Amino acid sequence: VVTRDDVEESLKAVFQLVKDKEQLLQDLRSQIEETKKKISEKQRERDYWLEYKNVGSKIHAERISSLEKDIAGVKYELERTEEYYREALKVVEEENQKLFDRHMQLLSEAALKNAVGYLDKNCRREIEENEWLKEEVKIYQKEESDLKASVQLLEEENTNLVTKLIDIKLQHLGL
Repeated sequence: VVTRDDVEESLKAVFQLVKDKEQLLQDLRSQIEETKKKISEKQRERDYWLEYKNVGSKIHAERISSLEKDIAGVKYELERTEEYYREALKVVEEENQKLFDRHMQLLSEAALKNAVGYLDKNCRREIEENEWLKEEVKIYQKEESDLKASVQLLEEENTNLVTKLIDIKLQHLGL
């Protein structure tokens, strides 16, 4: 004999079972939606990396190659510039040595003139009238003016070269 309470309880149990199944179904639907979103996100990520593999990596490889070429060019220019300045320094040192030797020669001549000043009047007049000494003085004066002009030209050339070097370095830094 089934009583009304038994039927109600059975209906409640069935109703609860249906309700639980509906909740489970709803939970499964939300999990499916979440999974679809994750799949979609992963699909976009996969598409991005495939695009990168097919296109982007080639662009970056080209950029890397270009930058490596630029670096090699800058190194080459630096080595060339370094060699140029090494040679320029050598030339300037040689020129300075020549100027020093010339200056010492002029100092010895000045000392000779100074020594002549201490001689008696007859000896001094004889030395002053000596044509050979006059010619030597003219030659030394000409050489002195030539050396001054040469030094000025070298200084201008060095200034121009330093300016060019700075311009070249600025251009390479701009890359």
